[in-house]
Amino acid sequence: MTEITAHHGLLAETKLHVDDTGGTGRPVVLIHGWPLSGEAWNHQVPAFEAAGHRVVTYDRRGFGRSDKPLTGYSYDSFADDLQSVLEALDLREVTLVGFSMGGGEVARYLAKFGDERVHSVVFASAVPPYLLKTAGNPDGPLEAAEAAKMTAALTANQESFYDGFITTFYSVDDKLVVSEQERQAAIELTKQAFKPAALQAMAAFASTDFRDDLQAVKVPTLVIHGDSDATVPFEGSGARTNEAVAGSELYVVADAPHGVNVSHADEWNRVVLEFLSR
Repeated sequence: MTEITAHHGLLAETKLHVDDTGGTGRPVVLIHGWPLSGEAWNHQVPAFEAAGHRVVTYDRRGFGRSDKPLTGYSYDSFADDLQSVLEALDLREVTLVGFSMGGGEVARYLAKFGDERVHSVVFASAVPPYLLKTAGNPDGPLEAAEAAKMTAALTANQESFYDGFITTFYSVDDKLVVSEQERQAAIELTKQAFKPAALQAMAAFASTDFRDDLQAVKVPTLVIHGDSDATVPFEGSGARTNEAVAGSELYVVADAPHGVNVSHADEWNRVVLEFLSR
């Protein structure tokens, strides 16, 4: 466990909470989804470490145990934070695994910083290429009215919103497919989210267009997604990312929700570890 300082602007600095298993294995950085923290990877860290990897997780600014500034929740800032983690730990030949909104960090990082430090990437249930449905993005799976409804609900009552959001996160056809204990563990992580950060990050993952960023992805790429994801629907996200990234591999987990890395942890770990072994 360590704290890494990410610098933005002349005076601003933000401390990020980082967990690092250490070791000499090829590093894997796991980037969590909204509105959770690095602790959401507890089904992955032991398995990846046992496979010989150095595993790094960190809490996104505004979430978990990281600092919670009032501003700085654009994907440019998130990519800068990721670069701060890689530089501070001097990570090279790294695999970046971006889950949900974390997939946006992966795409923006490569577009902004290149792949000098990167061996491969995984887009896991990820938001690219562009969630919001617009005239220029008719295949976007998120209607503007639904995005506005989510913002209003979170603003009005965050506890109620997170309870419903996490239930959907782990549901297929409105049926919860993880234990209630798992659902409650995720809800506990949402309690660490700073509300202004959660609102700004929600706006960022909903409205950021990553289509140009994906053109910068030249390293080996795996797209893994549940086919019954009701939060980030596969057809409008994972399928399109696979089409956009030349040579990318696609693995669709059958009967799996958004939180597939928990609901189908053994299958998800097996597929990702097989990709990491190359």
